[in-house]
Amino acid sequence: MDYTTIRENFEKHGFATQLFATKQQVKDYFINALQNRAIGFGGSVTLRELGLFEALSEQNAVAWHNKVNSFEVRRLANHAQVYITSANAVSQTGEIVNIDGTGNRVAMTAFGPEVCYYVVGKNKIVPTFADALHRCKHVAAPLNAKRLSAKTPCAVKGDKCYDCSSPGRICRITTILDRAPFSMKSEIIFVDEELGL
Repeated sequence: MDYTTIRENFEKHGFATQLFATKQQVKDYFINALQNRAIGFGGSVTLRELGLFEALSEQNAVAWHNKVNSFEVRRLANHAQVYITSANAVSQTGEIVNIDGTGNRVAMTAFGPEVCYYVVGKNKIVPTFADALHRCKHVAAPLNAKRLSAKTPCAVKGDKCYDCSSPGRICRITTILDRAPFSMKSEIIFVDEELGL
């Protein structure tokens, strides 16, 4: 994978970038960079696989609804100085695409914190913006629906999006970040390992 070009494309779009070879290096980076901060986490298998919540809880006030699933915790996370999440897909051309059900995660990537970090494993990187949309709908969303035991056709069949109208549908809000928002620093942490769904 040509991380040099990918990083250049994102940096042209106003994102800061970092590249690490391993999950442990990412974890060490965050432990060293973040102390005595209020940190919110977006729902993310990637962050869980990193053990980042536990690692950052020692020196920070951290809120993550994956640990205590409630709207109150989501609201607390959405008032944090720092927000850490992942992406459903990023394109090599420099766009981030996310799909959300509640909206708390995608809201924080657009406005609110002082800085938003995205941790992105190599499995989330696709060639084009069209590929990123496709990955979100037909790969990430069915896997997440199944993980969350959603009562949707994609969770049951696990093969693609059916654009359903099920009450349990988790694909409700799609965000496309063509450029980093004016309001905050946005940093993408690329990891040369597979992470998340």
